[in-house]
Amino acid sequence: MKNSDEVFCSECGEIIKAKAEICPKCGVRQSPPPNVFGPTTASGKNRVAAALFAFFLGGLGVHKFYLGRIGQGVLYLLFCWTFIPSIIAFIEFIIYLVMSDEEFNRKYG
Repeated sequence: MKNSDEVFCSECGEIIKAKAEICPKCGVRQSPPPNVFGPTTASGKNRVAAALFAFFLGGLGVHKFYLGRIGQGVLYLLFCWTFIPSIIAFIEFIIYLVMSDEEFNRKYG
């Protein structure tokens, strides 16, 4: 009988702990729980999260820091008083939303 902190192995069906990464019986790596915001890159970046950062905090360059573009993030911070980075960040917000996951992974992964 399965407890609340247990799940079935995706390969052999054995009852295992929910936090287990590998089934102790068959050795198959268990898939992680689905991400609410969609797929992430190999480095853990997420397209929707980057878009939300660009929309809400883009004038300060937070989305650039999140994506690992530190130099561009510093430029956004230096010129945030002009509101030009806010306009560019809004355009980048739209670009991130229409960009495919594969293209996002290729560019920022």
